Amino acid sequence: MQDVYVLGVGMIKFGRYPDKDVSQLGAEAALGALTDAGMSIKDIEMFVCGNLFQANAMNGQKILQQIGQTGIPVFNVSNACATGSTAFREAYVGVASGMYDVTMAVGVEQMGKMGLLGGGARSGGESVEGVLGSGLMPAVFGQAGVEHMRKYGTTAEQFAKISVKNHKHSVHNPLSQYQVEVSLGDVMKARMVAYPNTLYMCCPTGDGAAAAILVSEEKLKQFTTKPIKVAASVLTSDPYTDRDLTMPDVNTLTQNAAKQAYEKSGLGPQDLDLVELHDCFATAELLHYENLGLCGEGEAGQLIDQGETALGGKIPVNVSGGLLSKGHPLGATGVANIYELVNQLRGNGGARQVEGAKAGLAHVIGLGSACTVHILTA
Repeated sequence: MQDVYVLGVGMIKFGRYPDKDVSQLGAEAALGALTDAGMSIKDIEMFVCGNLFQANAMNGQKILQQIGQTGIPVFNVSNACATGSTAFREAYVGVASGMYDVTMAVGVEQMGKMGLLGGGARSGGESVEGVLGSGLMPAVFGQAGVEHMRKYGTTAEQFAKISVKNHKHSVHNPLSQYQVEVSLGDVMKARMVAYPNTLYMCCPTGDGAAAAILVSEEKLKQFTTKPIKVAASVLTSDPYTDRDLTMPDVNTLTQNAAKQAYEKSGLGPQDLDLVELHDCFATAELLHYENLGLCGEGEAGQLIDQGETALGGKIPVNVSGGLLSKGHPLGATGVANIYELVNQLRGNGGARQVEGAKAGLAHVIGLGSACTVHILTA
């Protein structure tokens, strides 16, 4: 396996684009990455498109119809919320294997106001939501939060502080879907969605796209002297366990992926300067502090109370605004996390720059199941 570097990234502002289609959104992000890398589409040797809700629409090929058809291999991938990050990993593997020197990954989704779909009937007709009470994602992560409260005494206010933090971060991100601060009182008094998550503790959905260009070390020499290295790229799925199926496991996937990523990169959580993790709900972010090893088991509440995960803290988390404020167009999220890390490691974070950032971790989880962890270094 050869070393892999991110040469170019592009992203559009997350929001709602009823006048555009998926291929147009993806093409805009792809062109942005090409410009950033100083390349043209003729330089790309393999293309991967991550899209979930139109997974059978050959969106990768449609994007190339917008920006240039050169006859290269195109892969279309779908992997729940980890769709975009899986596309990035496939582009990574293409270069790491030595098969290609330049690949591109695009994550794109057009969801409008459809919301986070995750329930529905099984093939036999019975409703998962009705039988288990956890067929929809708000209920899954609400239940996981309540379990953490039961075991460790975590409070609803501690979860709410995560929403306050991420919305504050988003004010400095012009590509965030929402750029509005909220107070702790605002969050606590907002409409309850799935206890303890209120409305401001749930991510908005919409439209978005992000792109990344990956290259080999040999190709890198032709373009830049300040590379961003992919130190680890890991994808996991749920291992079989004889567990209580009424309590979906939102932890093991991430724990396994993080362990592998740390081993592959030679880095540990203490070496990270920032993290972009999958805060689909405020409860999820707090749980993943522990799953990623940012603190010990049961200590996540203290981490948020002490401000350690805010910009300026010991380990800033989701300085982009996170999914809670930046938005969560499913297929785009994973590549958007990479976009943020690359800009931070280049020192281009603007008002949200993490001082001296040299190593960052991007994490996405898709229940069903898939989890990616990528570690990037400057």
